Amino acid sequence: MERRICVLGFNTLYNVEMKTNEPTLQELLEKFKELDVCCVSDAMDKLGVPCGLEGIKAIVPGKTICGAAFTVHYVPCGIEKGTVGDFLDDVQPGQVVVIDNAGRTYCTVWGGIMSKYAEKLGIEGTIIDGVCRDVPIIKETNYKIFTKGHYMVTGKDRVEIDAVNVPISISGVQIKPDDIILGDDTGVVAIPKEIAQKVLSIASEISEKESKIEEYTKQGATLSNAREKFNYHTLQTKS
Repeated sequence: MERRICVLGFNTLYNVEMKTNEPTLQELLEKFKELDVCCVSDAMDKLGVPCGLEGIKAIVPGKTICGAAFTVHYVPCGIEKGTVGDFLDDVQPGQVVVIDNAGRTYCTVWGGIMSKYAEKLGIEGTIIDGVCRDVPIIKETNYKIFTKGHYMVTGKDRVEIDAVNVPISISGVQIKPDDIILGDDTGVVAIPKEIAQKVLSIASEISEKESKIEEYTKQGATLSNAREKFNYHTLQTKS
């Protein structure tokens, strides 16, 4: 990754090329795809930053989701009714739609038509602090969606979008646009983009040590000895 800056000195303007070791967002995403949510959760514990989206589970099992967040915020409808899904045309391929519906379970904000269209656009998947519907279609489409459940009642005339790409909250965890979302059958975590590289480094180290523990026990060591050797009980302890 290269950046160009201008340096002003002695009344002369110079162009200076500076190289940085900072990975791009796509490079970070590719690395996070190699990890599971448990190692990332432990890494975030070590940094003292909440990340687990409690209650959010996969509708289609066996899917892993990883991408930058496109955030959507819903509020109850007022006198004039707003829309519930037209934002999809603004989502980029590979992004994860993250919807803050305040945990509402009495109406849905996502269904079959949106799943098929999102899949067509190459959207990575959807996270909802709330519920979806049209589960048979979602499973048929194999679309990656993680929610707090499913329910048939439409959100139309009940809730509406009041903002996109703003900070939102999912299960009490703040998520900002372009924060990294990682999910699998265990659950979903959100990684603030500002500390993504640090989280990746710690999570990779934890994953490596856990692999060494497994290998050590295969060689005949007891679990307690293997855990002690690689400091298992403090891998997630806040520094």
